[in-house]
Amino acid sequence: MANKIEVKDLLEAGVHFGHLTRKWNPNMAPYIYMERNGIHVINLYKTAAKLEEANEALKKIAASGRKILFVATKKQAKDIVSEKVSKVNMPYITERWPGGMLTNFVTIRKAVKKMATIDRMKKDGTFLTLSKKERLQVDRLRAKLEKNLGSISEMTRLPGALFIVDTMREHIAVKEAIKLKIPIFAMADTNSDPRLLDYIIPSNDDASKSIEAILTHVTDAIAEGLSERKSEKQSGKEGGDEEKAPKKKKAEVKEVAKKDEDTKTEAPAKKKADVQADDLTKVEGIGPKISQIFQDSGITTFAKLAAKSEDDLKEILEEAGPKFVSKNPASWPKQAKMAAEGKWDELKEWQDKAKGGIEE
Repeated sequence: MANKIEVKDLLEAGVHFGHLTRKWNPNMAPYIYMERNGIHVINLYKTAAKLEEANEALKKIAASGRKILFVATKKQAKDIVSEKVSKVNMPYITERWPGGMLTNFVTIRKAVKKMATIDRMKKDGTFLTLSKKERLQVDRLRAKLEKNLGSISEMTRLPGALFIVDTMREHIAVKEAIKLKIPIFAMADTNSDPRLLDYIIPSNDDASKSIEAILTHVTDAIAEGLSERKSEKQSGKEGGDEEKAPKKKKAEVKEVAKKDEDTKTEAPAKKKADVQADDLTKVEGIGPKISQIFQDSGITTFAKLAAKSEDDLKEILEEAGPKFVSKNPASWPKQAKMAAEGKWDELKEWQDKAKGGIEE
């Protein structure tokens, strides 16, 4: 069980100290308790409530198996984040935020794979065949990649959420997350804009004690979610087979009893389904590999593709692998609808005007 959030502990950590009144963002007014000596004081009761709400959401994300990316490049937060977050095995960025980290995730993954390639060269002896100058250059490249991207080496797909310390400093990360509709959790001081965030934790994001206090509660909640996931997996392995065995036997008996009838009726049905499957590659932007991905997910016809939204298709592509994340399926339902209605001339005319299946 995660530690209970006490207002007294938050007060002692200085979580209530905001910025100068002249630097405030009016949208933070609901979270400000008062003004004293030209400085805004944050309402810690609201901080505690919002922190508890954020912890519950983070706990669910961790329990689902998705990664939570922590972003904190300011000096007083670097060491705290790397120490706390590494304990729960979550990715984090404490150096400069690499532009396109989320929106151009495929390229970032290539850089991460380059580190693995260099490590492989050192293991198999290829590294020793290089000249002294080349070895020095490779070592420098490896050190640079490790410094900037080493903490995200195990993040093979886009994160389930972002946790940001100081949204004003990490404004590029905020914009990228908003563009990709990734939930944003953040410590927000009185100069921040809470409208950009999904889960706000009104707090002092400048003092190391305040950052440590908030991150302690957050990482405890994540650790609890991970332990729940682990226990569910173990219970599923231990008791799942025994509980499912009798049900499987009953199901098998029923299947054997109906085997002759079902075999005769199912075989023609499958053949019909194969015949009715459309060639999705006629939609510009969809190649054979993506067509197979959609076929496997049940999208076998133009009509079914037309019924899907852009977000649905992006989710399918994201699950298929990082190399498909950069694809833009915005126009695919529109093209599929024309194909389903047999408007081939209209579709060809549209594809001639559009570039790469994307309208200008």
